[in-house]
Amino acid sequence: MTSPTLKVAAVGAGYFAGFHYDSWRRMRDVTLVGSCDLDLDKARATGFPAFDDVDQMLAQTSPDVLDVILPSAGHAAAMRAAISAGVKTIICQKPFCTSLAEARSLVTEADAAGVTIVVHENFRFQPWFRRIKQALDAGAIGQVLQATFRLRPGDGQGAEAYLERQPYFQSMPRFLIHETGVHYIDTFRYLMGPVRAVYADLRRLNPAIAGEDAGHVIFDHSDGVRAVLDGNRHLDHAADNLRRTMGEALIEGTEGTLDVLGSGAVMLRAFGDTEASTLLPESTWDGFGGDCVHHLQRHVVDAIATGAAFENEASDYLCVIEIVEAIYESHESGRRITLVEN
Repeated sequence: MTSPTLKVAAVGAGYFAGFHYDSWRRMRDVTLVGSCDLDLDKARATGFPAFDDVDQMLAQTSPDVLDVILPSAGHAAAMRAAISAGVKTIICQKPFCTSLAEARSLVTEADAAGVTIVVHENFRFQPWFRRIKQALDAGAIGQVLQATFRLRPGDGQGAEAYLERQPYFQSMPRFLIHETGVHYIDTFRYLMGPVRAVYADLRRLNPAIAGEDAGHVIFDHSDGVRAVLDGNRHLDHAADNLRRTMGEALIEGTEGTLDVLGSGAVMLRAFGDTEASTLLPESTWDGFGGDCVHHLQRHVVDAIATGAAFENEASDYLCVIEIVEAIYESHESGRRITLVEN
């Protein structure tokens, strides 16, 4: 007897949604029962049953999971529709909701209804960061002291920046941290634990956009680890595909150093050595971020099937939004901001 497949519906059919639909197509234990977008032609282009009204789609398809692939302004309405329709698992893209208050409200409403919300924070599922986590857990570089990620996607120059792929980037009043840096806040927490304090210096280089597109953030993690996010969307790094890793990482410990290269390779150099060994070879995946969208969605499907814990449940992810708010407060005030343990 064939096991029943998990029924998934999705709302949103823009640029990045394409990676979501491609991933769902590849899962034999998932049936994509509906695609919803205000532009019905975009929903039809996915090849799945098309809708332009989320309530209608939910009523007609009765999905087990709703995948919310919308900008933040559409998150609350889509998730509340799913909660009302009895959907038990929601995956929601980041940046999660429009504010910390709205995110907290949605978490409360979902908890009261017995609904699980998983934030689609996919960078921690990139294979290079998963391999680094394994190495850190195994003590490969001893006591971790410092980490740096140099964000260098090279897509932020000129009046046409972002227009072809995600034009709404240009009008976001908060950009580098709210939209992109949040990935690394979550990834730093995944690799190095809670954040105790932040200090930020942000700036806007491109006058064609509303928000900041460059800056530095220092993170004070527990156990004395300091991490730096050095972000500049105007600059590039050594890679044939700048969107594979979006930059380069360096994690340093008392017994060695881990590097993430633009190729997706992870290198380990022991303290005192001049040569590095390869922990993870170059990525051969042509799509986005080492197929991290698929790895996240596969994680959710497997957790539903086995009852295992989800990574990035929204209730836990609230602390990431709190860190985002602290970063902007630090920039505006010029002060180091201390956080409640998160």
